[in-house]
Amino acid sequence: GTDGVSLEVEKWARVLEERGHEMVYCAGELGGYARYGTLIPLLHFEHPEIAEITNRAFFHPAEADLADLSSQIDALAGRISGDLRNFILAEGIDLLLIQNALSIPMNLPLGVSLAKLIEDLALKTIAHHHDFYWERQRFQSSPVLDLLDTVFPPASPLIQHVTINSIAQNRLRARRGIDSLVVPNVFDFEHPPAGVDAFNRDFRSALGLGAGDLYFLQPTRVIQRKGIELAMELVRRLGLPNVHLIVTHKASDEGLGYWRWLQHEARMMEVELRLVEELIGTERSEENGKKIYALWDAYPTADLVMYTSVYEGFGNALLEAIFFKRPVVINRYPVYNADIGPLGFEFIELDGFVSAAAVNQVHELLEDPPRIQEMAEHNYDIASRHFSMKTLRTKIDRLLRDV
Repeated sequence: GTDGVSLEVEKWARVLEERGHEMVYCAGELGGYARYGTLIPLLHFEHPEIAEITNRAFFHPAEADLADLSSQIDALAGRISGDLRNFILAEGIDLLLIQNALSIPMNLPLGVSLAKLIEDLALKTIAHHHDFYWERQRFQSSPVLDLLDTVFPPASPLIQHVTINSIAQNRLRARRGIDSLVVPNVFDFEHPPAGVDAFNRDFRSALGLGAGDLYFLQPTRVIQRKGIELAMELVRRLGLPNVHLIVTHKASDEGLGYWRWLQHEARMMEVELRLVEELIGTERSEENGKKIYALWDAYPTADLVMYTSVYEGFGNALLEAIFFKRPVVINRYPVYNADIGPLGFEFIELDGFVSAAAVNQVHELLEDPPRIQEMAEHNYDIASRHFSMKTLRTKIDRLLRDV
């Protein structure tokens, strides 16, 4: 997919393959670089049997019978274990690299299965944690909290833990006594972007935009913590007649309620808000005679990138905007304040609301292309020193030495 975890996996795979390792994949949904992996449908959090358990455990916890729920989790974990064991043994896996499945409980049976298999097979493991359950309100009330505190993640000498920011590192140590290595999200700043090319030069026209239109890019999923309403409020306050706020990712990950509310608010605000997930794929392609663009095609012609999240594990889309040298409006979320902002980047910053100063800054910036270029080069230089593939190579080499 085009979610942050999937994008980060591809970068890890590239570094590991550079080092001479062979990568094989296993998931509940496969595509792009992992298209030839092993598909186990029960690994997908949207599988009906998994979704039913998640619903009982977290969305209707007062109605759940713990004994019955635990029995159901164990039964599905047993089924998953058989398939995973076959995959591990058939592929001759030396090192298991688990992406978020032992971090956030989107699939409870999968977490239980993985924790047991690691011990049963004495399998060396790197658990890459992008989100923890204690960072999400919907997981705070549940009859399975004891399970969460033993499996998400498990403490085992076989597991090397990786967090993506210093806040997560400190909280994991404080809550569970588990040490981890911080490996930030990265981007390939060693190879500057191609920008507009023969394939994507018609992206704006594919959006139906004219030459005088302004295109503000919201390169995120439609979930509440992305704070899209802040981007809408900024557009409204700008008072410009030709601004289009374009959202690239799907709206179904956490239900459609938030998207429907945004649509209603956009109509009330008279803000042009559009979701274009049908135009964006994991890679460039053509379907039924219609061009499908990669996520990277959405950036080069954007007039402004909106990154108004209330909370992020790190900020993949922020690095992408810096890579494509676009000006950014950012809401100062906690990890940004701790690990990113202090490095000296230049963005238009919000503090949970749209200030008059931010509105004025956007107006001034849109009228000053040389200033946009100056900011973009400054940000690119900082990111290339702190969040490049070189950083990832150094971190992965350390992990492999420890393993």
